[in-house]
Amino acid sequence: MDQIEHKFIDIRGLKLHVAEIGNGPSVVVFLHGFPEIWYSWRHQMIAVANAGFRAIAPDFRGYGLSQQPPEPEKASWKDFLEDILAIIDFFSIPKVFIVGKDFGATFAYSFAVLHPEKVAGVITMGVPYIPSLSALSFSDIPEGYYVLRWQKPGRAEADFGRFNVKTVVQNIYILFSGSELPIAAKDEEIMDLVDPSSPLPTWFTEEDLAVYASSYEKSGFRTPLQVPYRTFHEELSLPDVRVQVPTLLIMGEKDYALKFSGTKDYVKSGKMREYVPDLEITFLPEGTHFVQEQFPDQVNPLMETFLRKHVCST
Repeated sequence: MDQIEHKFIDIRGLKLHVAEIGNGPSVVVFLHGFPEIWYSWRHQMIAVANAGFRAIAPDFRGYGLSQQPPEPEKASWKDFLEDILAIIDFFSIPKVFIVGKDFGATFAYSFAVLHPEKVAGVITMGVPYIPSLSALSFSDIPEGYYVLRWQKPGRAEADFGRFNVKTVVQNIYILFSGSELPIAAKDEEIMDLVDPSSPLPTWFTEEDLAVYASSYEKSGFRTPLQVPYRTFHEELSLPDVRVQVPTLLIMGEKDYALKFSGTKDYVKSGKMREYVPDLEITFLPEGTHFVQEQFPDQVNPLMETFLRKHVCST
């Protein structure tokens, strides 16, 4: 971990934190999800650097060590996408591989659609490509589903506010490591779904939790609740809904995301290939939503093989 370097760069009026390792000619940009930060890619960054690549992992605006936007409640998906482009341009990199997890995967797909000339390939985890998030329907999902609860201004703030930041991050990691959709009953909140005696996942240490907690103590949850949860229906007006670059999707068979509204069938039936023609899919039998942290010994070789296969495209 000590070999990973950290810097702050000026991006579109904000100082964003970036972690970096490696000096190879081919660059891999890592995009985190929630409740994650750059640190969620620690295993993969070191692995790809050792394989001869350069790894760059930013904290999104308002996340981790990056500066908050002036008005977090007005942050948008477009802001985040423009930040990604500005980061790549800041380093004067003509073409990159994009790796994304959770909502970071959605940004990876969207960025590849918007800027295919800048993307050699995409690797995603935890979320398949959905052409239009604005068209997502939650009509068959109970109102206690965590996404619906966190979309309501004030609801998550009140829920989280009952606990210290470390406990909130701990509870979310425990919840999201399960194989069922986190859904609260009408008379309970999302944080109530976690028994206080529940242990951390075996692959997630107290030291890991301390890193996340210290980062979210700095950033708070204002921007993370805005993006992604309160901007799901933002229309991006993509020029073409298809991802035309080589793509690898790594999913855990026990990822709760597969339980959402036909997602498992969408991925396994091959329908996703209608929108991502050059697609490889790998399922990890025991994998959950955090496959890259849970099974780096399985994820890293899959990534390295894909990167080497497509490195000539950069």
